[in-house]
Amino acid sequence: PNHAPLVIAEQFGTLESLFPSRVDLGVGRAPGTDPFTTRALRREAAKIRVDSFPEDVKELLAYFHDAAPDQAVRAVPGAGLHVPVWILGSSLYGAELAAAMGLPYAFASHFAPDDLDAALAVYRRDFRPSARLGRPHVMIGVGVYAADTEREASRLFTSIQQAFVALRNGAPRPLPAPVDSTDGLFEDYEEAMLARALSCSFVGTGETIARELAELVERTAADEVIVTSQIYDHAARKRSFEILARVAG
Repeated sequence: PNHAPLVIAEQFGTLESLFPSRVDLGVGRAPGTDPFTTRALRREAAKIRVDSFPEDVKELLAYFHDAAPDQAVRAVPGAGLHVPVWILGSSLYGAELAAAMGLPYAFASHFAPDDLDAALAVYRRDFRPSARLGRPHVMIGVGVYAADTEREASRLFTSIQQAFVALRNGAPRPLPAPVDSTDGLFEDYEEAMLARALSCSFVGTGETIARELAELVERTAADEVIVTSQIYDHAARKRSFEILARVAG
């Protein structure tokens, strides 16, 4: 809702022109930030209407079609490029919309897993084939924090734990450095919140990651997995991806 469909179509039309067949476009109805930044992103904040999201998606898709000879407004570049469009969601709303429009669906299970199974069931049950997609196609988000030892992986994971608690308490901040132990660092309710919200994050050695990730993919029958690894040290983040690539390959 922060951006006009034509602007998005031309931005991603530019990316598709520069990097053909390497760009996917994910759209969601949430503004994705705090109310102050949301207002700053629009000149007329009062006109932000979440309920217009389905119409915005339809308009966006139309800009990627081949332009008609008498079409008054065209995406340049964008028209005729047929950029793949995904619906992003963390609730049943996105699942219902993706199913109704015949689009692939990506679920934000890496930070909001509560409705994961229900959303995928709704999407698959109600899916209507479209010119873009013939059958349901699902992506799930997971967090991966891999290291050469279980202890080091647990230490790396403390960065996102701290950041998530700060965010949920209304005090977002840059990703903090990891700590050796979280004993006494969080309140009981914060521990419970982390256990639920980050339940689709996998922490450990390659063997642990491979086993737990395979179990989730089997349970959800996901077609794709998108991985995030909010690890403070860049070298450690690269090492985590290397371990994941080895065990997932």
